[in-house]
Amino acid sequence: MWRGVSTPDGLASTREKRVGGFTQRRQWQPTPVLLPGNSHGQRSPVGCSPWGRTESDTTESLGSRMPMPLGKQVFFAGVAASGSCAIVYYLVQKTFSRASYYQLALEQLHSHPEALEALGTPLNVHYLKLTDKYNFVDIADAKLKIPVSGPKSEGHLYVSSSRDAPFKRWNLQEVFLELKDGQQIPLFKPSRDNDEVKKE
Repeated sequence: MWRGVSTPDGLASTREKRVGGFTQRRQWQPTPVLLPGNSHGQRSPVGCSPWGRTESDTTESLGSRMPMPLGKQVFFAGVAASGSCAIVYYLVQKTFSRASYYQLALEQLHSHPEALEALGTPLNVHYLKLTDKYNFVDIADAKLKIPVSGPKSEGHLYVSSSRDAPFKRWNLQEVFLELKDGQQIPLFKPSRDNDEVKKE
């Protein structure tokens, strides 16, 4: 029969059994108890990532990254939107300035001595005010109010043009200069003999 015997240091215990006049002793080892949260020499697959980082490492890494404040996000979004609007505005102005009715009207202005005398030279042509209701272009008709200025005065060049069908030539109908004091100087109006000024 086995009988328990305590060792002096209390760290291990033995059990002995007498068999045929001899005493057999067996030393018992303590059974390991695995407690949650402690490292036991092996990694559990839970909490490990495929990149060799544990879940705690990932959590710590994410926690160390400060999120961008909402104010900065709004600011950067506003800057991007403003840049896009500026590009669109520039492209629209370029489209108008290359149109044949726009170029024909400027030719009339530069070739009219009275208008040049009123404004002075050199002339400056400014961007169209896109929110002005007078500026209107569709398939068959075009009306523009072009801001112009010179050393002596400033005003607007009013242009009216039309065409018979899409992809046809634009024909000027009327061009006149209105100075800031209200004075109007007619620059072009088609005559009965030649009622068209055409340009591709």
